[in-house]
Amino acid sequence: MDKTLITSLGDELYQALMTRSMCEPLTTRHPEITIEDAYQIQQRMIERRLQAGESIVGKKIGVTSHAVMNMLGVFQPDFGYMLDGMIYNEGEAIDIGTLIQPKAEGEIAFILKKDLMGPGISNADVLAATECVMPCFEIVDSRIRDWKIKIQDTVADNASCGVFVLGDKAVDPRKLDLSLCGMVLERNGEIIATGAGAAALGSPLNAVAWLANTMGRLGIPLKAGEVILSGALAAMFPAKAGDNFRVTIGGLGSCSVRFS
Repeated sequence: MDKTLITSLGDELYQALMTRSMCEPLTTRHPEITIEDAYQIQQRMIERRLQAGESIVGKKIGVTSHAVMNMLGVFQPDFGYMLDGMIYNEGEAIDIGTLIQPKAEGEIAFILKKDLMGPGISNADVLAATECVMPCFEIVDSRIRDWKIKIQDTVADNASCGVFVLGDKAVDPRKLDLSLCGMVLERNGEIIATGAGAAALGSPLNAVAWLANTMGRLGIPLKAGEVILSGALAAMFPAKAGDNFRVTIGGLGSCSVRFS
């Protein structure tokens, strides 16, 4: 794809983010777009956010669970960048007007104490590099109209990143089998989904290793101190003003988020 077009599409997605508006799917307007093109568009969108004063605080793996794959019709993982402008504290209300078409996902977050740089990263390497794990919510959001996305659309749109909320409990992952950790997701006091760590590519450790190896081949490390979101453990659910969500993950505790 022409470099000028890549820049233009990255700028369009950035403007959509800033104005809380929606773009028509890139894949319908540019059917020739490749995943490699989409990651270059993503880089332009991130570049604009960095120029505006934000900083990178982590990375995320997207589309790791079969539930999300089936909902979106996207059948391979992707990655995106977490920025400091995306952080909300647990219990802090998220103004629904700051988002476009948000959906809540329950996940396990990793906080790194060492850099991870693939290729060749194993699950044991991920454990050795992890300071702690925490329950978290990723509130995904799409700048693409009505979530009508293919893999290229979501990749270009920074893996549909919105905002995220970490729980208030940090746990040593070496004391748990993360693939067996059960998850319960509630909305307004009603259980709407259950899942387990195995939903994220068989284990959240597999997901983080995939991320380290995939980004490592591009020369991008996962850095000490970064937050790594390892992928949804069940389906994602639309959020509206007045909703209260809570995720509880066995051995890790809980995390809650509310929308105003």
